[in-house]
Amino acid sequence: MGRPLVYLIGAGPGDPGLMTVKGLKCIEEADVIVYDYLANSRLLAHAREDAEVIYVGKKGFTQHVTQDEINAVIVEKALEDGGKTVARLKGGDPFIFGRGGEEALALVDAGIRYEVVPGISAGYAAPAYAGIPVTHRGITTEMAFVTGHEDPTKDGSGIDWEHLAKGVGTICFFMGIKNLPNIAENLTRYGRPATTPVALVRWGTTARQEVLVGTLGDIAEKAEAVGFKAPAITVVGEVVNLRTKLAWFDTRPLFGKTIVVTRSRAQASALTDALEDLGAEVLECPAIKVVDPETWEPVDGAIRNLDLYSWLVLTSVNGVDRFFDRLECADKDARALAGLRVAAIGPATAAACIARGVRPDYVPDEYRAEAVLEGLCERGVGRDSNVLLARALEAREVLPEQLRKRGARVDVVPVYRTVLGEGEPGVLERLRAGEVHAVTFTSSSTVTNFVALANGIDLAAALKDALVASIGPVTSDTARAAGLTVGVEAEDYTIPGLVAAVAKHYGVDMDKEQ
Repeated sequence: MGRPLVYLIGAGPGDPGLMTVKGLKCIEEADVIVYDYLANSRLLAHAREDAEVIYVGKKGFTQHVTQDEINAVIVEKALEDGGKTVARLKGGDPFIFGRGGEEALALVDAGIRYEVVPGISAGYAAPAYAGIPVTHRGITTEMAFVTGHEDPTKDGSGIDWEHLAKGVGTICFFMGIKNLPNIAENLTRYGRPATTPVALVRWGTTARQEVLVGTLGDIAEKAEAVGFKAPAITVVGEVVNLRTKLAWFDTRPLFGKTIVVTRSRAQASALTDALEDLGAEVLECPAIKVVDPETWEPVDGAIRNLDLYSWLVLTSVNGVDRFFDRLECADKDARALAGLRVAAIGPATAAACIARGVRPDYVPDEYRAEAVLEGLCERGVGRDSNVLLARALEAREVLPEQLRKRGARVDVVPVYRTVLGEGEPGVLERLRAGEVHAVTFTSSSTVTNFVALANGIDLAAALKDALVASIGPVTSDTARAAGLTVGVEAEDYTIPGLVAAVAKHYGVDMDKEQ
């Protein structure tokens, strides 16, 4: 450990893609990460595996942890064990109603070095995602950020309501939902017309975004009628009228759909990104975790004797990465495969091989073991063929058994195992509450382990009105055996194929979305 250091990081308004490059770098370096409920938990995926993660959530107007307690935690962790690097993630920007100044002063008093990493503020990002530019030529050149929740210990208001009402074109109130009636009353009292447009943007920049539009005269009543809640930005000004033409984020085809991804955290990004690009809210609940085999000896032995094999069969991206990593451990590289023909099961596996310097000799059009078998046999695999199959420990035995029946000698070496993932309690709670529209499964192990993680939840009942989406027939069979009703199955057994199946179910023409 070294000198204590704290990064006060703006985690952005909610969309994890809006985190700054420097902010991500600080997360990756940190020994300890302290975050609140406005910081997207997906950002934690960038943390080191050994980093300590501390949640200090403060939600709305019910404080679970006081600011003084948060300050104390940051100071304590920075000083621990002679000095640690702490990443403090704060929603939006730490110095725009984020109380980052208070945390910085606490660090100064404790003699702890700190850096501020500004973030994108919800004050302009949330309106932007709602199709509302906070400034617009010909409408307004002034804007103001104002707290809608002043210090309750103060006598009277510190806000210059007369100036806001008459002198500022666009006003963005933070934390103002509870005080909407007072905000509207004060602005109209000091001269702002009751017909002035107002927009409330809840969970802006995320797939949970909600927008309610009204006027100063009726927005409080409208919000109460629909039970509109924090966290939200209140935008007051004529720019709100531009939303009718400029709305873009909440018009995407899967907007409003909540979809669970059960892949391992390391692999979830491709599926998550594709679904989010279509507007879905994606909840990652890693049902599996990819780990090393219990022993590398079978793999190492095969690598020492590569000249004995005529074919190397790789069945997944994980298999490619781990096999080639082990090849490097033996001081070898792609040249060691010069005497072998290589089969890669699926386009993603083939791409991983190419990235490692090997262009596969065979990539089957269909990715089931039965179809792969026929393709290999057509290419001469049979009697007196020596096949090395590098795969997961838990994979089906169909391919090696059928190859042996055709006379081939097959060595199966597990280059990884899949074990029960860590899941995500919050996702399971939303599943229990009926807030999930679809669950995706990319392998039989994701099904089996997800069922295990959901122990205590009647999955058949919880998913009764939800879509169960499977990547292929083997996965579908496992889901049905677990009592689930498979709603869609990918025609192409790939991640893009799974996305296309989900999109088609909801009436989305993917050709138009490309």
